[in-house]
Amino acid sequence: MKSGPLSKRQSTSPVEAIPLDGGELRYAPHWCSAADADRWLASLREELPWATHRVRIYGRWLDTPRLSSWHGDPSAGYRYSGQRYQPQPWTPTLSAIRQALLDQLQLDFNGVLANRYRDGNDSMGWHADDERELGPDPVIASLSLGAQRRFCLKHRGNGQRLQLDLSHGSLLIMAGQTQTHWRHALPKQRGVTEERINLTYRQIVQLSDPP
Repeated sequence: MKSGPLSKRQSTSPVEAIPLDGGELRYAPHWCSAADADRWLASLREELPWATHRVRIYGRWLDTPRLSSWHGDPSAGYRYSGQRYQPQPWTPTLSAIRQALLDQLQLDFNGVLANRYRDGNDSMGWHADDERELGPDPVIASLSLGAQRRFCLKHRGNGQRLQLDLSHGSLLIMAGQTQTHWRHALPKQRGVTEERINLTYRQIVQLSDPP
């Protein structure tokens, strides 16, 4: 998998296109079986070294309202939210999902950011995955496991909004110029008492002039 629009071969997968002005979005509400989704969710709880990270927002360092863990190939160092992270090794579950993405969709990734939302009080603010390490027009595959949560997108220019309820075992793919023209967020959601684990698989490119 390289940066840029999805190929015709990939578009024949069960991942269906969602119209998006200036971007490319695809979604499969049942990308994996319920049994696989349940098994992966249980395994990831135990396999990953979950931690609260600190991010810099408007000049202040704050604890993130979620747990996270960054994994990947040894060369997949990644800088976001004012911090640089060296990847933890691949775990059996993360590797199995990585291979499934390659086998089913011909998407190959060298890193994955895992976020654990303990309940509806945990969240992710508005942002775009547009770091230099992702290269131009990155392809990001986002797998949701656990509680259904509301995923919001907002166009940077015209303010257009889109909202998706991401279900257990669903896969969302953001590609093309989605990160250039859109921001996304996972807001707090009252009434959600169960946890959600989200995996966003990415391709980290090697920069000739790292910051």
